[in-house]
Amino acid sequence: MTSRGIPGLLGTDHIGFTVPDIEAATEFFTEILGAELIYSLGPFEAKDDWMATQLNVHPRAVIVQNRHFRLGHGANFEIFHYETPEGQGVMPKNSDIGGHHLAFYVEDLDAAIAYLKSKGIKVLGKPVSSKGPASGQRWIYFLSPWGMQLELLTHPHGKKYETQPGTRLWTPRFPND
Repeated sequence: MTSRGIPGLLGTDHIGFTVPDIEAATEFFTEILGAELIYSLGPFEAKDDWMATQLNVHPRAVIVQNRHFRLGHGANFEIFHYETPEGQGVMPKNSDIGGHHLAFYVEDLDAAIAYLKSKGIKVLGKPVSSKGPASGQRWIYFLSPWGMQLELLTHPHGKKYETQPGTRLWTPRFPND
């Protein structure tokens, strides 16, 4: 490891995001994606400014519940169900500030796409073959039931950049790298 950045940082532990319906999201992550629910917490409510100070949300926002999941080899997931006096905004697009997506590595992209479609999940477009340093990778986007953008990708024989010396991106293909 290099000595740049935050001292002692080892890697990504989890990715957290807010969902509109925690039960429906739990069903999607466990039944469709195959994640395992590990534990739940909540509710969390503060009478002072703790929510604003610690989480940058409305001081009277309530975390009704949050849940923690494990999915394969990679970062864990934490989903939140909030109630807030401000209401909740729309899901950002990838092109919006704060836009985002989660990407999942699969061994067989075509089989994964067929599976999602059989479950009624909206798959966007057709698989794309990456070019340049990412040559060797195929990917496609799909949407969760609440509209969150997700991606499936595969690169079973690696990406072109991996043929050169240097640091590689982490991949579930080699979970201990």
